[in-house]
Amino acid sequence: MLIVLSGLPGTGKTTIARTLVPHLGATYLRIDSIEQGLRDGGLAEVGKAGYQIALQLAEANLALGNRVLADCVNPVAESREAWQALARKLGVGLLEVEVVCSDREEHRRRVETRQLDVPGLQAPSWQSVLEHDYQPWARPPLRLDSARLSPQQATQQILARLPAESFRQRPEPGA
Repeated sequence: MLIVLSGLPGTGKTTIARTLVPHLGATYLRIDSIEQGLRDGGLAEVGKAGYQIALQLAEANLALGNRVLADCVNPVAESREAWQALARKLGVGLLEVEVVCSDREEHRRRVETRQLDVPGLQAPSWQSVLEHDYQPWARPPLRLDSARLSPQQATQQILARLPAESFRQRPEPGA
């Protein structure tokens, strides 16, 4: 099973991913981490390289029978089609999730106060988020609004869309 969390910076993708991964026992691929690793390795302009590496890592893990959760902006049709093609190639399920934040002020607050956990990563400005090339989806994904859903509620909506064999429930901490 391949799950791709997409959306603009600051919408809550990573927060939802961190809540979701323990339920899936999935390999977690975060494009921010991959791209920063490329920059740290001396690549000045990462372009498509981060996505290409993530796709290759996803393919290797899916081929081993692992579940994969990708956390990325995934802003253009080309990147979305690449995830779709990978799922088709390997004959695995694909769940595309778009995370949005409908409360503009909350979204701005998140972007401007974001605590980065990837060393060296430069946070985007609110203006750069507003100007981001984010194309409409050709086919609608599962759309989750982080202004209206907690990470736990979003996780439950994602889990409800997966076949039962795609995840394993773990007891809540302290249960």
